[in-house]
Amino acid sequence: MADTFDTPPSIPLYRPIPVLEVADAPPRIPEVLPADRETDAPLEVLPADVPTLVEPLPHPAARAFAIAWRSVRAVASMLEWIFGVAVLMIGLAVLAALPLLQFLSLGYLLESGGRVARTGRLRDGFIGVRRAARLGGVVLGCWLMLLPARFVAGLAYSAQIIDPDGRQAAGWRIGLFVLIGLTAGHIGMACARGGRLRYFFWPFNFIWVLLRLARGGYYTESRDAVWDAFVSLRLPYYFSLGFRGFIGALAWLALPVTMLALGRVNTPIAPLLGFQGALLLALVLVYLPFMQMRLAMTNRLSAAFDVMAARKDFRRAPYAFAFAYFITLLFALPLYLLKIEMVPREAAWLPSLVFIAFIFPARLLTGWALGRAVHRQTPRHWFFRWTARLTFLPAAAFYVLIVYFTQFTSWNGVWSLYEQHAFLVPVPFFGM
Repeated sequence: MADTFDTPPSIPLYRPIPVLEVADAPPRIPEVLPADRETDAPLEVLPADVPTLVEPLPHPAARAFAIAWRSVRAVASMLEWIFGVAVLMIGLAVLAALPLLQFLSLGYLLESGGRVARTGRLRDGFIGVRRAARLGGVVLGCWLMLLPARFVAGLAYSAQIIDPDGRQAAGWRIGLFVLIGLTAGHIGMACARGGRLRYFFWPFNFIWVLLRLARGGYYTESRDAVWDAFVSLRLPYYFSLGFRGFIGALAWLALPVTMLALGRVNTPIAPLLGFQGALLLALVLVYLPFMQMRLAMTNRLSAAFDVMAARKDFRRAPYAFAFAYFITLLFALPLYLLKIEMVPREAAWLPSLVFIAFIFPARLLTGWALGRAVHRQTPRHWFFRWTARLTFLPAAAFYVLIVYFTQFTSWNGVWSLYEQHAFLVPVPFFGM
């Protein structure tokens, strides 16, 4: 029997498989590109498709709370600004009633108008309103905190009158001293924390002060903050600007006012001299407000005597000049009524407050008119220029007429002619 696995040797067991030829080795890719090869423009990288996350809408109650909170903050900011303006007016009135410090008040008024002239925005004329609000808040807070001490002082004084050696009088005195000490400490802590009005009604300011002292560096920080606040007031600059503005205006007003005052002298040429002084004063008043404001804008005394610059400015904004000039003279006339009777020196700031309230808007409008002229390159049409000129001389003539008769109604008599509060220091009486 033959073996089943026994095959003839001539027949192969498997079919042969052809062998492919070995391909050439691929070229070697350099790891670093040659330096002399110019690379093509970089390909623009397409942004990856990042799935956008849809933020969930806030809760209606949260949105209402956010809107209400923003509204409260806006109202609080507005009230702070109004309070700052009121404090600023009172401060300027007090300075206007004090000798030499009057130049600070005049300097501030000129700087306000000059800043409006430089920027062309009326809101820039309210300089330091927020800082005035902070200082006013400190003064108001101190005054409110002293009310209990003043009340207890009145009770202690009454007890002292009724029974000087009694136990109740001694008890009231001791209680008064303790209350004064606590009040002084509380005021000091409130001021140390920042002086905001709300801090005067918070009894735990000492905790904040102790924690701040524990961190260190509080004295240096407070000292630098107080010094920076004092330097930011720019008192030397305001005094210098007010003094130079006073000198420039007085140089223009001295001769015509003196001639107008000599019109009362009992001489044959006195009426003619007074009439010439009135004409000269009316002519000076046409240019003086704008030359004085140009002094404040450029911070140069020579600008107060540059008549040609004032004429060129008028050509570029005639109606604005006419409106500002009319308001300046109109707001100055009612203030002569406050010069009829002399007020006590300790109450001099009260009429000065009225003077500041009338003169400050006039200064801002004058700066606004000058700013419109400065920011305009070409003169206006001749029709606008000549129609605006027709309002200047009648307004000046009427103002001079009123000023002439004020020497018969004012407390200082003929000296009141030199009290040109619309251009000099904003004070109601010459003797102050």
